[in-house]
Amino acid sequence: MDLFSHTWAALRAAVAGLADEDFARPSGCDGWLVQDLVCHLIIDAQDVLITLATPEDGAPTRDELTYWDVSGTPPTGEDPLDALTVRLAAAYRDPGLLKFHLDDIGSAAGRAGALADRTSRVGTRDEVLTAGAYLSTYVMEWTLHHLDLVAHLPAGVPGPPAEGLAASRQMLERIAGTSFPASFSDEDALLVGTGRRTATAKERAELGELAERLPFVLN
Repeated sequence: MDLFSHTWAALRAAVAGLADEDFARPSGCDGWLVQDLVCHLIIDAQDVLITLATPEDGAPTRDELTYWDVSGTPPTGEDPLDALTVRLAAAYRDPGLLKFHLDDIGSAAGRAGALADRTSRVGTRDEVLTAGAYLSTYVMEWTLHHLDLVAHLPAGVPGPPAEGLAASRQMLERIAGTSFPASFSDEDALLVGTGRRTATAKERAELGELAERLPFVLN
């Protein structure tokens, strides 16, 4: 299964099925409404297209794990790009325009990812990765943002695919160099592990020393 295509298609389908009023609800990204998150997904899709069209000849400098810069501090929304995203989202006014733009550029990014030679090398953020490694980072990106999308939406909006959740948990555990307790579902491991929600007292007891290292904020 091509997890890049699978997780991206599922996320786009979830956005396409939202009611207009859902765009004004909060998302799982602190300080962002659903409309801000969807605008961010459009920027993500642009990044995929740009990166896949930026070939490199040099040896890879990062892979799907070392691509991420890991910190213990969740974003505050004060980053200039985060602030720009909110302003861009508000400029759309009509949620239907956000849906249309995501479907348009998102479909193109999906096709580009499906057609990409996974062994080719591409450049992004002044680093070189294989296209396969780069697309694997987006399995994590799509899955986490799918969780963000549905965080405060009514029941019935589909969440991320189980395959994406499992693969993302495995990547997070490899990045962290440790495993989350088997009692944690893949979703809970990702939410607690990346600081999207606080661990309960019971979960902290199960996490043991790992609880002191949380969260692993991926940038």
